[in-house]
Amino acid sequence: MKLNISYPATGAQKLVDIEDEKKVRIFYEKRMGAEVEVDTLGDEWKGYVFRIAGGNDKQGFPMKQGILTTGRVRLLFSKGHSCYRERRTGERRRKSVRGCIVDANLSVLAVVIVKKGEQEIPGLTDVTVPKRLGPKRASKIRKLFNLSKEDDVRQYVIKRPLPVKEGKRQKFRSPKIQRLVTPVVLQRKRHRVALKKKRAEKQKDDAASYARLLALRTKEAKQKRQEELKRRRSRSASKSSVGTQ
Repeated sequence: MKLNISYPATGAQKLVDIEDEKKVRIFYEKRMGAEVEVDTLGDEWKGYVFRIAGGNDKQGFPMKQGILTTGRVRLLFSKGHSCYRERRTGERRRKSVRGCIVDANLSVLAVVIVKKGEQEIPGLTDVTVPKRLGPKRASKIRKLFNLSKEDDVRQYVIKRPLPVKEGKRQKFRSPKIQRLVTPVVLQRKRHRVALKKKRAEKQKDDAASYARLLALRTKEAKQKRQEELKRRRSRSASKSSVGTQ
């Protein structure tokens, strides 16, 4: 079985091929996320503690967390599930995955060093792999370099060197800073606020004009109703006077 060992403190990874099955039996019947002491792997691993992160079987099927079996199962996957990437919006697909319990049928087991032991592991704990990309958000760049709001964040962005071409000078590529407050951003914000105020004033004026028009229409309808009642009363009075004569 092969162990793909990663050390988050340095960012390094190393693939170790262990041919002796007795040494890897400490991982058998353990689930993903379990922490295992690996003193039996050898003297150089004394004091190290691994956390099982995943793995693949000999046919290439990945382990999936939450499936409490050592065998393979076919599950219906959709967006958001691990071991699956949708190709079309709303797509669902049935795939074969392996359970989260380790057994002898795995070809590669991915582990993470949780606790470092006494000795250094060459190529894993004695080297530091620099991060390829730096922070992109303005607030995170300020936090990294301990900047104030008056400092220009654009001067501190981490640039990535590009491969050098023959006869050309070295070129760098810098990321587009996200959430960067510039004069243009402030101008757009003032414009949005002004439009919002303008819409509010327009709605207020429209509501006032509608209220005035509604009051006028109500007054006209009331006057018309009173005139109609007055006309009816005069007609009924004239009819009654004619009847008495």
